[in-house]
Amino acid sequence: MLGNPAIAVVAATFDVKVEGAVVGRLLLSPLPAPSGDLAQAFAATQWRQALVAALVILVGAVVLAFALARWLLQPIRALAEGTSALADGDYSRRLPQVRNDELGALSNHFNHLASTLEQHQQARRDWGADIAHELRTPLSILQGEIQAMQDGVRPMNATALNSLHAECARLAALIDDLYQLSLADAGALDYRFAPMDLGEVLMATCAAQSAACTDAGLTLELAPLPATVLPVRGDEGRLNQLLANLIGNSRRYTDAPGRIRITATRLPTHWSVDIDDTPPGVPPESLPRLFDRLYRVDRSRNRAHGGAGLGLAICRAIVQAHGGSIEAHHSPLGGLRVRLRLPIAEKD
Repeated sequence: MLGNPAIAVVAATFDVKVEGAVVGRLLLSPLPAPSGDLAQAFAATQWRQALVAALVILVGAVVLAFALARWLLQPIRALAEGTSALADGDYSRRLPQVRNDELGALSNHFNHLASTLEQHQQARRDWGADIAHELRTPLSILQGEIQAMQDGVRPMNATALNSLHAECARLAALIDDLYQLSLADAGALDYRFAPMDLGEVLMATCAAQSAACTDAGLTLELAPLPATVLPVRGDEGRLNQLLANLIGNSRRYTDAPGRIRITATRLPTHWSVDIDDTPPGVPPESLPRLFDRLYRVDRSRNRAHGGAGLGLAICRAIVQAHGGSIEAHHSPLGGLRVRLRLPIAEKD
């Protein structure tokens, strides 16, 4: 027995075990109550200081929690207000970018979304105005010519009827292009994908377009193709439409005498097809927009010989459906280079 032999029976008792066997007990007597004025004053001082410290910590925690909650909720509240503004159609709303944490990244994403929606809204407005203009032009011509015939100013002969037929054909082509683009946007364009040789498609399209290019005073050249098969997986009809649109675009906008050259090369995962033409070229600022709907470069590539500016937009839709890409660059021949990239088909 070690310690105070007079320890109280009510003392806390703890067994001391060695390998599971109790070899002793530890008895802890309670602390004696303070006795004397000095001890009681000291104990009271300790309680008061502990209480004050607890109150200070509690107040500090509340203030800190309030500041932290305000710091966290402020961007969330701004994001909620911005989202409500977007839902109401206010796409000009932007959030301040003053943080570098996850909430700051969320604000950046919100601003990017708002900017994209604003651009799409402007594009829809421009699209509606451009469509109205493109439809109004042939209709105005038709109305004017018919009115002239009715008034006897212009005789109703074969020449007048041919002019009316040409405007009707232009209007029908525009409506068909709009229909094709609406199907592309809805993912409803009909595609029948199958393995094929891109080289055969290029040769067939060039053979079909050669006479029209010759009549326009242009030479259509197909550079020697690789000695092997050019395997792709695509829709032969759509690829023919794609290449015919691109060659027709070069034919309409290239000055005679001139030439159009088509070159196909192999990349690690794609076939690259370049369609180059001779002057006139395209200003650098217009190159990224050539595939936008209803966009035309009126100053350098004559609008009078062109369509409604939908052909290249349809080409982009066809290329994207085939998993490829299409870009516009300056051509070494002095005109425009349109570069197609189509994935190489894997062998079964």
